[in-house]
Amino acid sequence: MRYFAELSYKGTAYCGWQRQPNARSVQQTIEEALSTILREPIEVVGAGRTDTGVHAAFYVAHFDSSRKIDNPEAVVYHLNALLPEDVAFRSIYPVADDAHARFDATEREYRYYIQRHKDPFTRATTWQLSAQLDIEAMNRAAHTLLTTEDFTTFAKLGSNNTTNICHVTRAEWVEIECGMIVFIFRANRFLRNMVRAVVGTLVDVGRGKITPEQFVEIVASRDLSRSSSSAPASGLFLTDVKY
Repeated sequence: MRYFAELSYKGTAYCGWQRQPNARSVQQTIEEALSTILREPIEVVGAGRTDTGVHAAFYVAHFDSSRKIDNPEAVVYHLNALLPEDVAFRSIYPVADDAHARFDATEREYRYYIQRHKDPFTRATTWQLSAQLDIEAMNRAAHTLLTTEDFTTFAKLGSNNTTNICHVTRAEWVEIECGMIVFIFRANRFLRNMVRAVVGTLVDVGRGKITPEQFVEIVASRDLSRSSSSAPASGLFLTDVKY
């Protein structure tokens, strides 16, 4: 039977979601725990491949089990007792045999957090950046992304994307408490490193290094060399997956 699992994780200690031969991944950690609890080899397929150090406040994965899970709540309880503190299961529920955590997703949301003063309690989960930022200019530039389809400018070299076309439904900077700002970015799909490259370039708009009009030109150029340095992984969270 196939099951969907909803979970969250802090990615600081991991090489990303995907299993790697020489480093600890979130996928490996979850597979080992599920295999132990269910007493059979379990492989999981995730909604996306978060990079090294990236977090997920909400994540979906699917797995197959040879037997019916009669008490999903008990399995979740035992998983959370076994897993390290930076990975937590929320729920497990049965789905159709052909349901797919990655390919069936219709929309995803990422949020990127910038803390504008030194804060020891958020260092691992924000980009701590004391520079003055023009939020209005950053939002004028970000609005361009709503009418952009080709994101080649922000596509990491060497990625095996079949297309760089994405459809963005929200791209907005919001000021929240404690001197923090967050970039909310929703789309049907995201390219590898796309969010961090977009954030890094928008921050350069906020710093006054490039204008919103120049940002529009950079996006339209489809030239990766014109985008700014990627924002640090620490501030990036996957926050929603829609089906």
